[in-house]
Amino acid sequence: MRYMLLIYNDEGRPGDMDLTPWMDYTQRVQEAGCYEAGAGLLPTATATTVRLRDGERVVTDGPFAETKEHLGGYYILNCGDLDEALDWAAQIPSVGSGSVEVRPVFEPPEA
Repeated sequence: MRYMLLIYNDEGRPGDMDLTPWMDYTQRVQEAGCYEAGAGLLPTATATTVRLRDGERVVTDGPFAETKEHLGGYYILNCGDLDEALDWAAQIPSVGSGSVEVRPVFEPPEA
């Protein structure tokens, strides 16, 4: 089953973050054969939110909600079960200072 690991962190972290632990983590999930996709996201100051209100497109700068933790990136992993996905989530380099939300990916039924 595919799981999305949504990585939340405080955006106050330094901009010169060491990417080595992230590259090592990505290599481990690739070698385990469960990696499907992953990417980091630029800060929320670069975000644009789109809504449709009364048939009109409303575009605003920034994220939808004001929170301390922001979505900083994601991985999509194909794991045998939720426990395996949780094990990988617990190894995310920033999990000690942020959080990782683990969600199954919706797989539409085949017609």
